Amino acid sequence: MKQQNQMKIKLKQTFPLTIKRIGINGEGVGYFKRQVVFVPGALPGEEVVVEATKVHPKFAEGRIKKIRQASPHRTTPPCPVYEQCGGCQLQHLSYDQQLKEKRDILIQSLERHTKLEIESLHIRETIGMDNPWNYRNKSQFQVGNKDGKVVAGLYSLNSHKLIDIPDCHVQQPAINHVLITIKNILQDVNVSIYDEKKKQGAVKTIVTRAGISTGQIQVVLVTATNELPKKALIVDEIQKRLPEVTSIMHNINPKKTSLIFGDKTVTLAGKETIEEQLEDYTYELSARAFFQLNPVQTTKLYNEVKQAAALTGTEKIVDAYCGSGTIGLWVGKEAAEIRGMDVIAESINDARKNAKTYNMNAIYEVGTAEEWLPKWLKQGWKPDVIIVDPPRTGCDQKFLDTLKKIKPKRFIYVSCNPSTLAKDINQLSGLYNVEYIQPVDMFPMTAHVEAVAKLVLKV
Repeated sequence: MKQQNQMKIKLKQTFPLTIKRIGINGEGVGYFKRQVVFVPGALPGEEVVVEATKVHPKFAEGRIKKIRQASPHRTTPPCPVYEQCGGCQLQHLSYDQQLKEKRDILIQSLERHTKLEIESLHIRETIGMDNPWNYRNKSQFQVGNKDGKVVAGLYSLNSHKLIDIPDCHVQQPAINHVLITIKNILQDVNVSIYDEKKKQGAVKTIVTRAGISTGQIQVVLVTATNELPKKALIVDEIQKRLPEVTSIMHNINPKKTSLIFGDKTVTLAGKETIEEQLEDYTYELSARAFFQLNPVQTTKLYNEVKQAAALTGTEKIVDAYCGSGTIGLWVGKEAAEIRGMDVIAESINDARKNAKTYNMNAIYEVGTAEEWLPKWLKQGWKPDVIIVDPPRTGCDQKFLDTLKKIKPKRFIYVSCNPSTLAKDINQLSGLYNVEYIQPVDMFPMTAHVEAVAKLVLKV
């Protein structure tokens, strides 16, 4: 036992490391004296010299001191603040290889969190993009003051240092243009900017969302104060300089929280919503409504859901965690009836509007699936297919317990977190067979991977 302690990695120790694979957060993973080491920026197959920056009981973290043998897939990141920002993790890896590694991240999660035979699972190749840049239709940039200048961007990884991002390579160009202009307006009118350290000031965050196919843009100014200082002047300048902005909103968030939005949103000018169009569908989006951030890949993702649901026109379907009803509407033409639920009331209002627009036989309720499904079952209504697109934390335990009681024939799980997908699948593996899992790259240049898993009730 004593000898094993002597072999432990020490802080600031330097050692050689061969990187085996990419971890769930995009870092390189290697083993030194049988201990796992996570190294941001290192790629599979690389031989690196690493300095230990943190040592934990079960693993260590390190930084690259030298690359002895570089991966043939290593590329130069085009973004000048790539290493400081932390918003992207894989710009230094060629895109084709990113798609392979994302499939591997999914496999790693299944290995770690399930008892399934991974070799016998049908895990498809990752669906990628033709152009993996400038895809994001929404940005949430924190605002700050640096040397008397208004800056907007993201906090550097594991710190409270705000990195100014004037031209984000994964954002839509229209959003970058709007952000720069709003920063200039806030500077020109000399508005009070929130200071995170002092907990003083007004404007905290600029949230910008673009309807890519409609050209409509919404700007939400989030303040720590109940009033937006110099409101009339700011609105006037936005309308003058940015005619493409069709919705100007003010959200009030006085809380000291990592959550962007507070509970109250006020319209300053224009409409409350903007429209986005995907294939045949137009969606009304309010400031807090959830909508996928990559419209091109969203179409591919939803078509995968439609394929997995395999509807014939007779099925009753539930769209759980439904947001503004996007997935349910996408597959709904082939269903007898859709029912959906979400805890955000604004999203349900949007879902109801969207269903009415497309004359869908749909019922949407505010609340949780675990609350509504048993009620509907008591009324004699049982779904054939349940589709779920939960947050990163995965499905609520009560929801999984409810699902096990209701036992729909097919369960389609749209996941944005491979770890929680694997844990939830493992819980259902007694009742359901995993027919296949289809990874979809919704966020190129990052370590995130979405997946559509098709689960079929065992006979």
